Amino acid sequence: MPFHYDRKQIRNFSIIAHIDHGKSTISDRLLEITQTVPEREMQQQLLDDMELEQEKGITIKAHPVTMYYTAKSGVTYQINFIDTPGHVDFSYEVSRSLAACEGALLIVDAAQGVQAQSLANVHLALERNLEILPVINKIDLPAADVDLVKTQIEEIIGLPAQEAVLCSAKTGQGIEQILELIIQAFPPPASPPDDKLRALIFDSHYNPYRGVMVYVRVISGCLQKKDAIRLMATNKNFEVIEVGIFSPQERATDSLKPGEVGYFVANIKNTCDVKVGDTVVKTRESVKDPLPGFRVIKPVVFAGIYPIDSSDYENLRDALVKLQLNDSALHIEQENSHALGFGFRCGFLGLLHLEITFERLQREFDLNIITTAPSVAYKIHLENKKTLTADSPTHFPDPSQIVTIEEPWVKCYIMSPNTYLGSIMALATEKRGQLLKTETTGGDRLLLTYHLPMNEIITDFNDKLKSVTRGYGSFDYEVDIFQPSAIIKLEIRVNDEPVDAFSCLVHQTKAEAKGRAICKKLKELIPRQQFKIAIQAAIGGKIIARETLSALAKNVTAKCYGGDISRKRKLWEKQKKGKKRMKEIGKVSIPQSAFINILKEE
Repeated sequence: MPFHYDRKQIRNFSIIAHIDHGKSTISDRLLEITQTVPEREMQQQLLDDMELEQEKGITIKAHPVTMYYTAKSGVTYQINFIDTPGHVDFSYEVSRSLAACEGALLIVDAAQGVQAQSLANVHLALERNLEILPVINKIDLPAADVDLVKTQIEEIIGLPAQEAVLCSAKTGQGIEQILELIIQAFPPPASPPDDKLRALIFDSHYNPYRGVMVYVRVISGCLQKKDAIRLMATNKNFEVIEVGIFSPQERATDSLKPGEVGYFVANIKNTCDVKVGDTVVKTRESVKDPLPGFRVIKPVVFAGIYPIDSSDYENLRDALVKLQLNDSALHIEQENSHALGFGFRCGFLGLLHLEITFERLQREFDLNIITTAPSVAYKIHLENKKTLTADSPTHFPDPSQIVTIEEPWVKCYIMSPNTYLGSIMALATEKRGQLLKTETTGGDRLLLTYHLPMNEIITDFNDKLKSVTRGYGSFDYEVDIFQPSAIIKLEIRVNDEPVDAFSCLVHQTKAEAKGRAICKKLKELIPRQQFKIAIQAAIGGKIIARETLSALAKNVTAKCYGGDISRKRKLWEKQKKGKKRMKEIGKVSIPQSAFINILKEE
């Protein structure tokens, strides 16, 4: 389709939607109508090409695509769709993708209404002053209630919804109207301040044959083959080998001009050199200030990943390195545990990120692995005026050296029908939450804003919320501040030996219950020995919970019949001494299955 470069005929947009509201199906229809993909190559969820993405119905890896569309006015436009991951864990990537756009489609399911996740991403879009176009999808469903959804969009998000596009991605109804409105409602890219190259990196992926492919939106200047470029955050210089666009596969072009979206390849071997949100400039042009909004992504949730069979250690290391090539937010360091052997301490953006990494390691690399209970990073202020960051009990300093401990808190948005208000408040109170505000939104739905400690929501909060609201509740969170807290190290001892795999950092009020639960479970899982075993939970020198595993009994008096009782007493005393000696020198070996069962429960 003939398109002669004209900045005023370019539109860059993104889609904001909650999981399963039809984002991938709408993008499929847009690719079909603009004939970007031939009909014979079309398949469902074309842009979500990872098996896990199609199965879970979520976008994990954003995928941009350039489409050409001839409007009813007869003018051909270049429309760049910048796909975004939908989950809260990837909110920084979403904010960078939105920074590369001028407009966003807000897709809401006509049957489910506005959900918590859409809310957080709409706030990101509004902060960037993006033009937002509401689209109500799945209007062909019997349960669709368009008027209620319009009210919700107006009340919760504050967007005028009377002009919202009504569509059904399944049947194709309303898709052409969306394309026309993208051209009319979204502004073209702003005119560049000068002709010096500034390009925003909004994503990248690793190609084993060509190195890192960097996804960029050109803000000013022109990017072409053989340009000598510099990445401002890492201060590394490279030479561009190829530039191109996605349609939706990579297609090489001569250059990328202001407003255009595409990729470049520059022999970048190391993914650490490319940071999402960084600015690309030419080495010979003096550009002082990078584009705004860049920050280094820090992991928020930490967990240990260990191979169940120790001979898989090398394979696990290779697999993690390969995953890290396409996922710069994954943080890896070696770790050694007495119980689980050699493994890795990994940092993730959130619980979904952990779950996806774990599943990919199992599926794509066929590894048999176990993960320890997730934890967060605490700031520990010591008496010598130093500040430590500890994310596991092994890094926890001596309590006598600690002045204060700060834990991360999050701002949490919970949306649910109002009939479940009591159950949600009880759950949040159990998790040490503080209610900030309650709002009623269209019909019988509530929006609750809570302040919650992060370590309370990363384990089972979502599961419990779903069960108390019968699946109707949804929640989203954003990392807020660090606050002083009574965090202590809970140590589990078996036969007076500390077991590092079960030790954890918990809040003082939760320590006893957690200690009792672990001791009780261990009593069921550890095989009985010839002597009594004490299973204890301790805080410092104080034992707060104990279970006793009784010894295997042998009837030593079975051979005695009749005669004096003193004969039996003599044998019992001898047995007692033997068991005492055995307890002193005996070692309790905890089977691997016990570790796996407890970690799975946690």
